[in-house]
Amino acid sequence: MTKHMIEAGKPATKLRSEAVEVLLERGLIHQCTDIEALDARLAEGPLTAYAGFDATAASLHVGHLMPLMTMRWLQKLGHRPIVVLGGGTSQIGDPSFRKDARPLLEERQIAANIATIRRSVERLVDMEGADGALLVDNAEWLTEFKFLEFLRDYGSQFTVNRMMTFDSVKSRLDAQMPLTVLEFCYMMLQAVDFLELAKRHDCALQVGGSDQWGNIVNGVELGRRDGRKLHGLTVPLLTTASGSKMGKTAAGAVWLHPEHLSPFGFWQFWRNTADADVARFLRLFTELPIREVERLAALKGAELNEAKKILATQVTTIVHGPEDARMALEQGDALFSGEGELSEPTHQMPLKALADGLGLLEVVVHTGFAASNGEARRLVEGGGVRINNQIVDDPRRRIATGDLAANDRLALAVGKRRKALIGFV
Repeated sequence: MTKHMIEAGKPATKLRSEAVEVLLERGLIHQCTDIEALDARLAEGPLTAYAGFDATAASLHVGHLMPLMTMRWLQKLGHRPIVVLGGGTSQIGDPSFRKDARPLLEERQIAANIATIRRSVERLVDMEGADGALLVDNAEWLTEFKFLEFLRDYGSQFTVNRMMTFDSVKSRLDAQMPLTVLEFCYMMLQAVDFLELAKRHDCALQVGGSDQWGNIVNGVELGRRDGRKLHGLTVPLLTTASGSKMGKTAAGAVWLHPEHLSPFGFWQFWRNTADADVARFLRLFTELPIREVERLAALKGAELNEAKKILATQVTTIVHGPEDARMALEQGDALFSGEGELSEPTHQMPLKALADGLGLLEVVVHTGFAASNGEARRLVEGGGVRINNQIVDDPRRRIATGDLAANDRLALAVGKRRKALIGFV
């Protein structure tokens, strides 16, 4: 099977389905196993599609918004989404494009992670009604397999030769890093997920990140051997106009769950979008009509800041709800006008980090005010960073417990308009 790459935003033939048209228009399709066949199937009537997320952390992050927005659009256009929370696959961990193995998690930690992830997912897709989205845990079927039974039924369906052609495997081997049999089997488990969902829920489409291409193709091919016509679609890698991977900092990710990043901290992340990224992010992460997106994208200079506020408020509404988005906008307006101060933490860091020697540069990067330690260093040396309203110009400065207020908070500001209140817990 060869991947059908999307060129110039259009497949080779005239579109038949509104779903493919919308997803292309929004920039949400990177690869598809056969886009003409998928387009024809979507035009026939409602289709069930799934996206899976392993519970390797207590929250999803903005990188996960791409497949989730794809599922959200599919649902709006009459199709049914399934969100798979990987209670089974999380016990192994996806090795795709990683240089080393993921740390193995205990089942108790996986269950706790799933509980918090579930709350975020339930905001992003509609769970109500007979045709509402389904949330399932792949532990439901994966933990039922016996080892010899699994090898007999599925081991013969995959060849090592084929699996080693996928970039996710080749990248690890080319780097001469070990790849355990446990990790190597992960793609088999994800393929079995797709087949099980096809059998249980008539699921015909898997949506995933571009790093999931090999795993998705395995599932499509396994379905074909079972006599099923399945489809795979990947979303683009989430990068900024500068080419850097978006949404992660040296200290962690831009989380979707409010316990890990406050709604205002989330709003502020989007408000600080680079000018060159505004148009693309409005297409990807909002549901504004394309004409409105184009109007906002055409704004220049100071007017573009209004587009950034709209972007931030729209995304925060989708992820956290309209009330939190409204409050974040009001707080942002006050802060960016220089007339307000933060009252609730926008970011969280572990209190024990202070004992380990927490550097100022690390804190600046953690808040998203700098993309790297080098950029943070330049901000500090330029006198643009303040701790508790005091300018700090020493990049070697360490944060100590004495810098915190009585409630274990630290006020950080970069320039006049970017402010964060960090809670240490």
